[in-house]
Amino acid sequence: MAFAGVLNDAEVKAALDGCSAADSFDHTKFFQTCGLAKKSADDVKKAFQIIDQDGSGFIEEDELKLFLQNFSSGARALTDKETKAFLQAGDTDGDGKIGADEFAAIVKA
Repeated sequence: MAFAGVLNDAEVKAALDGCSAADSFDHTKFFQTCGLAKKSADDVKKAFQIIDQDGSGFIEEDELKLFLQNFSSGARALTDKETKAFLQAGDTDGDGKIGADEFAAIVKA
């Protein structure tokens, strides 16, 4: 698991189970359940770097669509509706992507 050493496996499983149905993903609930919301700024930064798969310094829409698969390879992709809602919630400067500071803010919200 990419988040080994950062997140508890049981909490991650509970978070993934809580959004296994299409259009059931709620980023706030997910970050609370998986334990990321209560982690240190360094751990949140590590999580951002894992999710930013192309190393661009931003999480783009295509990376958001596969967000859950960062936590478990067998997890589903987010629906287009979920992806757009997640992007809209995190993209506070309107550039169409989520930067590290925006990610930290949405995790801690």
